[in-house]
Amino acid sequence: MKRVVITGLGAVTPLGNSAKEFADGIFASKLGFGPITKFNDNTTDVNFVGEVKNFDPSQYVGKKEAKRMDLFSQYAVHAATEAYNQSGLNENNIDSTRLGVILGSGIGGLTTIQEQVTKMNDKGMQRVSPMFVPQSIVNMAAGNVALRFKAQNISTVVVTACASATNALGDAFNRIRLGHADAMITGGAEASINNIGIAGFDALSTLSRADKVEEASIPFDAERHGFVMGEGAGILVLEELEHAKKRGAKILGEMIGFGATTDAYHMTSPEPNGQGAKRAILEALRDAAIEPKQVDYINAHGTATGANDSAEAKAIETIFGTEHVLTSSTKSMTGHLLGAAGGIEAVITTMTLMGHQLPVNVGLKNIDPEVKIPLVTEENKQRTAQIAMSNSFGFGGHNAVVIFKRWNN
Repeated sequence: MKRVVITGLGAVTPLGNSAKEFADGIFASKLGFGPITKFNDNTTDVNFVGEVKNFDPSQYVGKKEAKRMDLFSQYAVHAATEAYNQSGLNENNIDSTRLGVILGSGIGGLTTIQEQVTKMNDKGMQRVSPMFVPQSIVNMAAGNVALRFKAQNISTVVVTACASATNALGDAFNRIRLGHADAMITGGAEASINNIGIAGFDALSTLSRADKVEEASIPFDAERHGFVMGEGAGILVLEELEHAKKRGAKILGEMIGFGATTDAYHMTSPEPNGQGAKRAILEALRDAAIEPKQVDYINAHGTATGANDSAEAKAIETIFGTEHVLTSSTKSMTGHLLGAAGGIEAVITTMTLMGHQLPVNVGLKNIDPEVKIPLVTEENKQRTAQIAMSNSFGFGGHNAVVIFKRWNN
């Protein structure tokens, strides 16, 4: 099958609204958390969220266009534009019928849904906006990106809860290597920091209620107590190797493996021993044709919930042992972007391979005694990784794993 490389990266995150700003924040171990500012009637005990800050849709989206999009679509278009611009693709060097879009989102236009249902209840059914449906439906992130870049290959959105963006990456990867496309814009977008988003996840007892920001998101810590809701988008341009080389593109990395499984265990809880996660990791390793010892770094799903971190750690330990591969969860800095999580984590995993430092598990003080895998700390973060893995697991038992390789000419 054809080889697939990365030629563009884009990000809108709680740590910055470009891939570089995002990476600078991650490698400086900054926290992207703060009090809720998107609404002022919070009656839950949730104190901190990972909001996107100083987002200006006029930069890449356009003021007029932004009014016709839910925030999750705005984030997707912004990050996709950054990635597309970096890739150097344009209408003269790619056939539009060979350029596609596959994105992931867990919920889609939740803010639009909340606003329009409230308007309907307050003012009647006739007051619902004619843009309600095209703004809120989950496929419109991909639809708006495809419109922006005249991408006439496949345009679709994967919805597998918090595994959505990673599943989207895998589908885009397969589409290129099977010869169905020359390039794909892929990743994920989410914007669920609103009343119903916070209330819904808080009702599930999954959100952190920490009083101190430095204790809000602490994956793999014995005192972990829930995740911080984040928002944003992470987008990659994947491209067939020979197509990228022919047009002289700068190659940022290579995608070499993808694995996906389902727990079929519980509606929200992962299989306790991480069997589904383990099978997804093994499938990705087989797909990449590499051995576990060749992996240098794992960007864990690591949500800072008790069940998820324990199950994931068991899966990693079973396959990789307790000595070689270093693991961290960048959700310790960004919070959990739900369906977009795998997108921003694929961006930072790629940028990790481009540099000489691993992301730290920020806030980790007391490692859960059941977590025996080696974690990234300030003391061991200065490493050069050749191969890295990114894990995503979602409600419904969805497991998705992608593997990237450092690009060496």
